[in-house]
Amino acid sequence: MTGGSSPGGPGVLVAVDSGQSSLRLAVLGSGAVHEAPGFSYSAGDPVAALTRTIGAAWEAAGSPGPVARAVLGLTGLPSRPEVRARLAAAIAALLDAREIVLAADNVTAHAGGLPGGHGVVMTIGTGVGCLAVDAATRTARRVDGWGHLFGDDGSAFAVGRAGIAAVLRAVDGRGPRTALAGPAGRRYGSVHEMTFALYTSRNTVDDTARFAPEVVAAAEAGDEVADGIVRAAGHALAHTATAAVATISGDDPVPLARTGRLVEGDSLLVRTFLTGLAAACPRARPVPAEGTSLDGARRLATAPDPGAQGLPVHIYRGS
Repeated sequence: MTGGSSPGGPGVLVAVDSGQSSLRLAVLGSGAVHEAPGFSYSAGDPVAALTRTIGAAWEAAGSPGPVARAVLGLTGLPSRPEVRARLAAAIAALLDAREIVLAADNVTAHAGGLPGGHGVVMTIGTGVGCLAVDAATRTARRVDGWGHLFGDDGSAFAVGRAGIAAVLRAVDGRGPRTALAGPAGRRYGSVHEMTFALYTSRNTVDDTARFAPEVVAAAEAGDEVADGIVRAAGHALAHTATAAVATISGDDPVPLARTGRLVEGDSLLVRTFLTGLAAACPRARPVPAEGTSLDGARRLATAPDPGAQGLPVHIYRGS
């Protein structure tokens, strides 16, 4: 169900941020964050996979139940209500929780990045999550976040995959030579080992995405092939942001925050993104993110009503 709630009652409050690279769990007030492996689309049953990884982080936290409320921001949040309900029941049993709040990771990212509730937050990591929240209409609109096969344009996976493909094209003589060959060989082995290692990995998406910083670094160093890949990613991100801002009513400037290690600092990727955004979308007003997706999960854990700002959350309560 979606609606209001109160974290009142005995028990601790728990916040979870689960991406494709890692899962982080925090017990509010403890000051510690516990990590476990991230979500993989190849893991099979998402309920079993998420329960296992949350269980590992919960055990590392010392299992300090019972839990009054747990808020989970999840990559791969099941779209079918009956599967979400099964996941909530499994997590409630695992944590001995009175209330489970499930949300996509772009929802907790928004709650962390723009706690005021209005504007666009882009989470640029292994994938790309983008959520536009319109305070005037109390509506939320997702843009992209469709996964590595059908979306996530400009993501670390997209950049990493393009870099690896460029190395292989150069080996074949189908593309220009690139300085990416060196870091690709060091990370994945010889060209003959590279594709086998990636295709047979249990975490192909994450392993591919981890090459993205090498591509960005090579672009900064002047490699033309990497430069083209990074600029294309920056323009893709600007296109996504422009589409998200367009969903918000009115003509006023729209705050837009970005999070993710790939877009920290003043890299070519960030510069291309911001330049493209300024040209295509004058309403967008880039602002620093106030917090992370885990911070957003923490905020929702203490909120009287996690869905009060129009955020799409799913609340399940025990009997």
